[in-house]
Amino acid sequence: MVMDVTQIQKIIPHRYPFLLVDRITEVNINKNLVGYKNISISEPVFQGHFPGHPIYPGVMILEGMAQAGGILAFQSMEMTEEEAAKKVVYFMSIDNAKFRTPVKPGDRLEYRISIVKQKAAIWMLRGEAFVDDKLVSEADLKAMIVDK
Repeated sequence: MVMDVTQIQKIIPHRYPFLLVDRITEVNINKNLVGYKNISISEPVFQGHFPGHPIYPGVMILEGMAQAGGILAFQSMEMTEEEAAKKVVYFMSIDNAKFRTPVKPGDRLEYRISIVKQKAAIWMLRGEAFVDDKLVSEADLKAMIVDK
């Protein structure tokens, strides 16, 4: 299943400049998701991180993983657009975060998210981020889907 940014915006509430997933290229319900963000020098964050040496912030990579994880959870719950519009994902914890290689403008940051465990409204996910098939970041994410 491929999802473009318009379809993504029907699932999660994030918008510019904080929508950090450009496209979903693969969704396997109750298993995993692959999506990406194109990192451009025109991103507002590069005005201050860092002038003359632009590095995409690790916290933004984690947030992108979290957003992709939210999409996977919503898709796995097989809700209608109307049902999804009444819900929101709250992230409860991010553990074991590691940053292995800096991400720079021009990179395509690929998110690979997998479900570790799901019980009721709680989701435990494993997030990995790659550039050119090289692992650049990873983390364990925990989230809850609740009514707005």
